[in-house]
Amino acid sequence: MLDSPGNLQRTHYCGNLRVADAEKDVVLMGWVHKRRDLGNLIFIDLRDRTGLAQIVFNKEQHSDAHARAEELRSEFVIAVSGRVVKRQKANPDLASGEVEIIASELRILNVAKTPPFVVEDDLTASEETRLHYRYLDLRRTRPRQNLALRHRVILEIRKTMDEMGFYEIETPMLTRSTPEGARDYLVPSRVHPGQFYALPQSPQIFKQILMIGGLDRYFQIVKCFRDEDLRADRQPEFTQLDLEMSFPTQDAIFGVIEQVMVRSCAVAGITVQAPFQRMEYRDAIRRYGSDKPDLRFGMELHDVTEDFAAAREILHIDGHVRAVAAPGAATFSRKQLDELAEKAKSLGARGVYTFKVTTEGVTSPLEKNLGAETLKKIAAGVDAKVGDLIVAVTAKEQIPGTDAAAMIAGQMRLHLAEQLKLIPQDRWEFVWITGFTLFEWNTTDKAVVSAQHPFTGIVEEDISKLEDASDEVRLSMRSKGYDLVLNGVELGSGSIRIHQQDVQARVFRALGLSDETARNRFGFFLDALTYGTPPHGGIALGLDRVVALFAGEKSIREVIAFPKTAKAQDLMAEAPSDVDTEQLEMLGLRLKRPDEK
Repeated sequence: MLDSPGNLQRTHYCGNLRVADAEKDVVLMGWVHKRRDLGNLIFIDLRDRTGLAQIVFNKEQHSDAHARAEELRSEFVIAVSGRVVKRQKANPDLASGEVEIIASELRILNVAKTPPFVVEDDLTASEETRLHYRYLDLRRTRPRQNLALRHRVILEIRKTMDEMGFYEIETPMLTRSTPEGARDYLVPSRVHPGQFYALPQSPQIFKQILMIGGLDRYFQIVKCFRDEDLRADRQPEFTQLDLEMSFPTQDAIFGVIEQVMVRSCAVAGITVQAPFQRMEYRDAIRRYGSDKPDLRFGMELHDVTEDFAAAREILHIDGHVRAVAAPGAATFSRKQLDELAEKAKSLGARGVYTFKVTTEGVTSPLEKNLGAETLKKIAAGVDAKVGDLIVAVTAKEQIPGTDAAAMIAGQMRLHLAEQLKLIPQDRWEFVWITGFTLFEWNTTDKAVVSAQHPFTGIVEEDISKLEDASDEVRLSMRSKGYDLVLNGVELGSGSIRIHQQDVQARVFRALGLSDETARNRFGFFLDALTYGTPPHGGIALGLDRVVALFAGEKSIREVIAFPKTAKAQDLMAEAPSDVDTEQLEMLGLRLKRPDEK
């Protein structure tokens, strides 16, 4: 028989009990974590969101409570009344390990089936099983701590933004579909058959309109939606800190975000100092082969193109040759070197060349092509020491506007650093990346597209180039965009925006949008730009990524209460799912059969 909680109220959380609470009468409520029956004594580890407390049921002292405790099993929900006493031998593994509770009354509030996995930190269940039974998974310490950290970080962000004079303003979840780089999630309208809302990929247009509306400083902790291929740091729905300012300088926006991040880091027990380092995009590519460089370790890239000049035709080299020296890797075996070559080729390398620096000199299979003196020159040029391995790569495909070899070498730099365990886990290196190009080359469409979004501001000297249709000129144009990077992870992007209607219209035309198409998609925004738009700019930070980094998690799924799988499925709620024919008919929709043309 189950008991009613009646008027019984919890007085303490399990994990908060300390020696100072000894001799207090308490009421605890939670789940049975473990049960140990020693006959006259039954020990229960009781769990709630703060941790565990040990409950003792003594048959001689409280026989009724002891008899009731014999019925307990894992995950039963109970209420316990009793007295806190100091334990004879403390348990250092528990926050409450110096005390225990001598139970005088037990109420069984609910029973539980045997769970599909034991609710404990060392979990062996697959991710699919965990997500299917997410309500059980959330009872574990790690998910609870991650969500508590997320709460504290977001709370601190809200405090910081308020202190800096920002208004938190909500923007619509149902809006119109606009091209922003990814596929929209569409929502059919019942009231307007055949028409659709789109879930926002970002509040970009709306936050710019808030600036036109004179709100001056806006922020929002907002859900965004993108129908794109998923990976560890992507979800169909994600949360970002979105903000916009009127009349800003780039430095002013950086100063706001640096305050936010310094205080957010402090909440997570991390000490960082502002201002953060800054780096031009081209320098980041040249030195690290990435627009989100991990600065926690060295291993910078080097241009060794000239050293390969004599062998360009023999080795079929096109474009640059970029090299990196891996400390202590000269001991790599032939198998390890072959695996490195396969890794580089999977990243798009045409040629992969290795050089070992030993006490006897520099050795390489390329000695017959380049000569011994050139090998020495390469080693000196990349600052290689005795015991190092030099890895040089060329690219199979040259991407307009991009140093393809450097991008491949940058990924090899990370791969080698991880293999050699050279990345310190207790360092936090922020860097602003600036000086992005306005346009970039889309390898799928073989065309020039916006590097960020079509509302990104343009360096004034380059505005006159908008009417030049050549790819070379377009790819040379500079934007007023910037990214914030932490430990090799892009936390967010932003820019000073276009605030003049004629410039915005010219950008749309440069992207191949006719005036009619631009008006059809952005008409209300183009109109708004004609009514005294102030200079403005902002940024959006991915909060899931921020919290995942702070928590030491590799996947943002671990810091989201109800995440989707890599196939964009909610295994617990079984979404997406079929809907009734009646619902489709109400929306004026009909599903196409697989065999229909």
